[in-house]
Amino acid sequence: MARIRCDFFSEALGFGTSMTVLLPQAAAGQIGVSGRDGGGDFPVLYLLHGLSDDDTIWTRYTAIERYAAQLGLAVVMPQVHRSFYADEVWGRPYWTFIAEELPRVARGFFRLTDDPARTFVAGLSMGGYGAFKLALRHPERFGAAASLSGVLDIASRVADIHRPEDPRMWQRIFDDPAALAGTGDDLLYLLGQAEAVPPLYVACGTEDPLYSSGVRFAEECGARGIPVTTDFSPGEHEWGYWDARIRDVLAWLPLS
Repeated sequence: MARIRCDFFSEALGFGTSMTVLLPQAAAGQIGVSGRDGGGDFPVLYLLHGLSDDDTIWTRYTAIERYAAQLGLAVVMPQVHRSFYADEVWGRPYWTFIAEELPRVARGFFRLTDDPARTFVAGLSMGGYGAFKLALRHPERFGAAASLSGVLDIASRVADIHRPEDPRMWQRIFDDPAALAGTGDDLLYLLGQAEAVPPLYVACGTEDPLYSSGVRFAEECGARGIPVTTDFSPGEHEWGYWDARIRDVLAWLPLS
């Protein structure tokens, strides 16, 4: 597996940014690691970070490189700071960057598929929200989407989530967070608007403060007849849980 920290200029953001990319490599002589390269363009997982993180976090706190190597899966991990994967009202257009510019740039740099059936998205916490926003706004682009400990009922969560280190976070991103319900940033609203939804996977630990968020989203899927795979097993909002669950997500992806 090749691990690349790619620094590049974003036209959408107007400044330089970074992504960490894992690319499959057949390496039979490497002790203790099995690598696969099936030839052609690689299936790809866009793997999104949480609020306090950056593009390196998944490779620092999980074994995602080793897990993806066994599957011949490329992994693209972008950096979006504390944006909630939105076009910030008082900031930068991170939604435009992640939804439009990043896939085009990544495919231009690397041997990644453009086949929706072999393109996937997943994330944790804020990134779980971002992954499902991508899948629900652009269901035609993805073969599956997964959220780990995601903020999936954001319209009701803005009143509960306070960040003393970033007290104007919600206003910076959304201007009026009280008006989120029924907009394109409200996942529960998007569920009701989507005509086709790719397979969804929702996982959240039962001791996680966001547990009720995952349950509510899954129940809304059930009420609308949208198939969703769930894992509400014991766990907290921490990397030991996410390392275990990302393995489950990779096993669930329709890669064959």
